[in-house]
Amino acid sequence: MKIIYVINARMPTEKAHGIHVMKICEALAKKCEVELVLPLRFNKIKQDPFEYYDVARNFKIKKIPCLDLIPLDKYLGHLALWVESLSFAFFAFFYFLFHRADVIYSRDKFLLFISLFWNNFVFEIHTFPRRYFIYSPFFKRLNVIVVITEKLKNLFIRQGIDPEKILVAPDGVDLEQFDVKRTKEDCRGQLGLPLDKKIILYTGHLYKWKGVDTLLKVAQDFQFPNALFVFVGGTKEDIKSFKEKAKNLDNVMIVGHKLYTEIPYWLKAADVLVLPNSGRQDISKHWTSPLKVFEYMASRRPIVASDLPSIREILNEENAILVEPDNPQALSSGILEALKNKQLSDKISSRAFEDVKQYSWDKRAEKICQKIF
Repeated sequence: MKIIYVINARMPTEKAHGIHVMKICEALAKKCEVELVLPLRFNKIKQDPFEYYDVARNFKIKKIPCLDLIPLDKYLGHLALWVESLSFAFFAFFYFLFHRADVIYSRDKFLLFISLFWNNFVFEIHTFPRRYFIYSPFFKRLNVIVVITEKLKNLFIRQGIDPEKILVAPDGVDLEQFDVKRTKEDCRGQLGLPLDKKIILYTGHLYKWKGVDTLLKVAQDFQFPNALFVFVGGTKEDIKSFKEKAKNLDNVMIVGHKLYTEIPYWLKAADVLVLPNSGRQDISKHWTSPLKVFEYMASRRPIVASDLPSIREILNEENAILVEPDNPQALSSGILEALKNKQLSDKISSRAFEDVKQYSWDKRAEKICQKIF
C-alpha cells in the first residue's frame, strides 16, 4: 500500500504543522510506503527536514514546482498566497496523473478539488472552514475525513456529513523523544538556565488566542520567591512585540524559537508547564488539539491549563490543574498550587504520562490506516 501525503508547506518550518506532518509520515511509513509531496519554495531554514525533526528516513520527500510569491507578500498582500497555493495545486494535480497511490492524503483546502477526480482522496482538517458552503460539495464526496477533536466531528455531522466517514484522531507525541532521561539540573545546565529559580514555562507561538498575554499578566504580580516565567517560541515579529510588553519584568525570559530537538530539554528543565489558551476564539475553545499538550504530558512535569472543551478532550482534573481561561488570578492560583503542593504535582504528572501513552504517533497512524485501508 502506498500513501502520497501532499501539503502546501515549507519544510522545515518554525510552525507546528511541520512537526505534525513529519512525525505522522514517519509513523505511517512503518505500516506502508509513504511519499511526502511539498512545494519547491523559498525557505530560510536550510537544515535537512529529517534531521531538523529527528525522524527516520523511512519515507521519501518530493518537491514539485509552484510560483512562490509569498516573499513578496508585503507588496502583493493575499494575492501572493493565492498565486502560490493555486500554482501548487495545479502542479500537484498533474503529479498525481503520473504517480500511482492507493491513498492521496492532504490537509490543504486548495487540493479538495482532487476529490472530483480521485475517490481515494483523504482529507485531514484541524479547524472548521469559514464559508463552509464553498467546500461542502467536496466534503460530501470524501470517503474519509480525519479531524482532531470531537467538536469538529460534531460540526461536520451537523452539516450532513455521515459520521461513519469521520475519524477523530487527536495530535500525538514521540514518547521516547520527550521522556528525557536526564535530571532537571542537567537540562538547565545545558540550556544556561538558573538552578535557583522556580521555572514556569510555556512553549509555542505567541498568538493572542494562545493566551500568552494572560500568562504575562500573571508574571506581573506573581507572589512566589525566585519565580521565573520562560517563553519558548514565536515568530520574529511576535517576539519583538512580546518583548516590548515584558520589558519591565525582571522575572520573564523570552528565548524565542528553538530547534524542535531542543524542546524536550526545555520542558524537563521546568517546574511547571502552562497551557493558557484563551476561551474567546473558537479555534482555541473547540477545535485545537495542541501538540504541546502531549509533549507536556510526556515530559513528566505538572501542567496548568485553561479549562476549555478542546483541552478537556485530553486533560482533566486527574492529570492536570485546570483553571478558568482568560483569568490571570485563576491561572496564578493554579501555578501556585502546582509549585506549593508537591504531592499533587507528582500525582498529576504521573497520571499524565500514563494517559499520553495512548497518543503516540504510531497509535495515531494505526487508527488512520485502519480507517483508510
